[in-house]
Amino acid sequence: MRVIFMGTPDFAVYSLKALLTQHEVIAVVSQPDKPKGRGKKLVPTPVKEYALEQGLQVYQPEKARDPEFVALLEELAPDVIAVTAFGQILPESILNIPKYGCINVHGSLLPKYRGAAPMQWSIIDGEKVTGITTMFMAKGMDTGDMLLKAEVTIENDDNFASVHDKMAEAGADLLLETLTALQEGTVVRVPQNHEAATYAPMITKETGHIDWTKNAKEIIDLMRGLDPAPGAYAIYEDEPLKLFKGEKADGQYPQGNMGEIVDLTKKGFVVKCGDGAVIITELQARGKKRMAADAYLRGNVMNKGVLLQ
Repeated sequence: MRVIFMGTPDFAVYSLKALLTQHEVIAVVSQPDKPKGRGKKLVPTPVKEYALEQGLQVYQPEKARDPEFVALLEELAPDVIAVTAFGQILPESILNIPKYGCINVHGSLLPKYRGAAPMQWSIIDGEKVTGITTMFMAKGMDTGDMLLKAEVTIENDDNFASVHDKMAEAGADLLLETLTALQEGTVVRVPQNHEAATYAPMITKETGHIDWTKNAKEIIDLMRGLDPAPGAYAIYEDEPLKLFKGEKADGQYPQGNMGEIVDLTKKGFVVKCGDGAVIITELQARGKKRMAADAYLRGNVMNKGVLLQ
């Protein structure tokens, strides 16, 4: 098939690589380069970088709905437009161009977790299973008819980084399966149950601010879901601490206020929370490297009785 691929982050590179093994990718569309670092140097997206390495034509419209860009896509006359984490909502003028439609690779088992950050929220919410859904794109956000699904297990020691990689591989495989089914005419469109839909909003810095009234599992799942970036965090004596790993404390800690450091152990520091206490075992202080909490405690003073904000 003649495919136009739309994608932006690392997650989407897996899909592009897979497409190149079976289809003719006639163009790649990615978000515009963005300034990064102190020098504000423009940095290409991961998809653009990989596409250029493969000698592919890359387009980076500020707005996909611009008439000039829509006309360009019409001229390219793709059989299908494959979309993985592109970052812009496509207008009907684009959705109607390809013979086989616009196919989206979405990082959840729809209709659960529509929106910008389905993988992070599935971990934060303590899900044991997530997955990929391919769907025909429609005007709304992640509302189109579903095509194929693939489940991905979330293990207890998974974080966003590990789930991301498993999901990216599953998404690439499912995209190829979906395009084959489209060509063979065997694909079945399944409308979503909109009443069962849940929303996975964009992750912000404030998403990671730990609420110590929650129970230990909820706090640990938040840390897992935001590891490695942007990271869950708390404020210790006016300084931010990113907190990446923890475990429920075995001992009883009936005393103390929520968020209070109630003990220092060989594993790390113990913080009072909604259902007892949680031991923080991996962290990163401002200006420091990420490290095990016991190593941090050997080189830094941390006082019991202090409230983490």
